[in-house]
Amino acid sequence: MENIKKILVGYNNSPESNAALALAGQLASFFKARLTIVLSMEGGPRESVQDVEKATVVLDKAFRSMTAKGITCEVQQTVRGLSPGADLVAYAKENQVDLIAVGVEKKSRMQKLILGSTAQYIILNAPCPVVTVK
Repeated sequence: MENIKKILVGYNNSPESNAALALAGQLASFFKARLTIVLSMEGGPRESVQDVEKATVVLDKAFRSMTAKGITCEVQQTVRGLSPGADLVAYAKENQVDLIAVGVEKKSRMQKLILGSTAQYIILNAPCPVVTVK
């Protein structure tokens, strides 16, 4: 694990993603790694201009919180028509990420069946280790 140079965190300002951001920040500080905070939006008719503007504000807040702690980071807002899980896995592959941090939300079996699980998709398909936090 000493070769961790790039850490990716999936972020949407939920309590779970805030926990993942905090952990990713600690890991980035420990490994002296670069942290990338990604907020993935599917795009199309499901996203409004207000949603995009809100995402920009949320990412800016996350960026400022990490840089205030001396963590080297960048933010990315992606709108590529992919589900958030597929988008984060693709981003990790394209950018040779060494570790992904994601928050997990407790869901019932029925919710998982109907809605799927972003974290589960990432865990099963990521090209690198994944750390989860709840």
